[in-house]
Amino acid sequence: MKKINYKSFPDKEGHFAKFGGKYVSETLMYPLNELYKAYIKIAKSTSFKKELLGELKNYVGRPTPIYHASRISKELGSCNVYLKREDLNHTGAHKINNAMGQAMLAKAMGKTRIIAETGAGQHGVATATACARYNLKCVVYMGSDDIQRQKVNVYRMKLLGAEVIAVDSGSKTLKDALNEALRDWVTNVDDTHYIIGSVAGPHPYPMIVRDFQSIIGRESKQQMKKINKKAHILVACVGGGSNAIGLFHPYLEDDVEIIGVEAGGYGLNTGKHAAPLNKGKPGILHGNRTYIMEDENGQIKSTHSISAGLDYPGVGPEHSWLKDNKRVKYVTVTDKEALNAFYYLTEKEGIIPALETAHALAYAFKLAKTRSKKNILINLSGRGDKDIDTIASLQGMKV
Repeated sequence: MKKINYKSFPDKEGHFAKFGGKYVSETLMYPLNELYKAYIKIAKSTSFKKELLGELKNYVGRPTPIYHASRISKELGSCNVYLKREDLNHTGAHKINNAMGQAMLAKAMGKTRIIAETGAGQHGVATATACARYNLKCVVYMGSDDIQRQKVNVYRMKLLGAEVIAVDSGSKTLKDALNEALRDWVTNVDDTHYIIGSVAGPHPYPMIVRDFQSIIGRESKQQMKKINKKAHILVACVGGGSNAIGLFHPYLEDDVEIIGVEAGGYGLNTGKHAAPLNKGKPGILHGNRTYIMEDENGQIKSTHSISAGLDYPGVGPEHSWLKDNKRVKYVTVTDKEALNAFYYLTEKEGIIPALETAHALAYAFKLAKTRSKKNILINLSGRGDKDIDTIASLQGMKV
């Protein structure tokens, strides 16, 4: 089999083989081309990279540590379980890595207004935070159902000065928030930059978000080397897929097993899940070609996940490509399994994970029981403060 140069993708048109690209209206072609040129000229410069690294260190709190979950490792078998602690970032998740990079880029481009979409609210909080840092006006679109699930994050965004706009169309979740944000951008391209929070959307967004998030993988490689350990297996949850690609991308040409975990919801056979890489098919969604969940009439199916951040009917095009070329294995975890992993990590290690992350934890824990003497590195993409209301209501409690 011909060896793939993973660093050479996407091509200039944003394609990962048959995935990716730019499937948008003519009115969006100009701002997308403008963004691509600015990214290559500004964000690739030595001065920009130096400034961003300084912000990530002094404002965000990077590098985030690698934590050896020793108690869990001992209980589950002979594997060593390591956590890349993105939950310790300022704002509590990996989303800030990309939000800071794009906000800096927007400022350099002369933009004064930022729009964003959010599901679990973490990207919205990260964007609002970056906008407060750089004195940019901020508008966040969020599905009305997600607003109910993530009231704490909605309040945080408002405290940070952002306007949060509820989206009542469609499934009232992330997909519909993204639709509304794109409509806004079409109308206000002159002064507005759209910070997409995941490795989805039209080119150059999947590339830009991946590059800003790849600090996760680069750091973890250095940190594992410092403790004289080699990561044998990487595990991360996949919704749109930014935290996963951030960990995976720097490792793609290494000898390491890589696993992405989608939301299995109530089970793949129930139809109530958010697992396009396992049960979907290639199609066009939000400006790119990727695996999506659609019915026989080409209409986007409703999704379900206990986690608002994984409740998306598509996935980043690079993940679709990695699935098809078999570099990454994509699996699913149900709501129930994710909940069990949430409780297990909390009780055994004193770390409360986000429900998104709990999907990755659940699969990694199962893996640790069946593998011998492997080092499993899990991207702990966010902390679980935002999910406390959801967890409490499932237990019949009120916070």
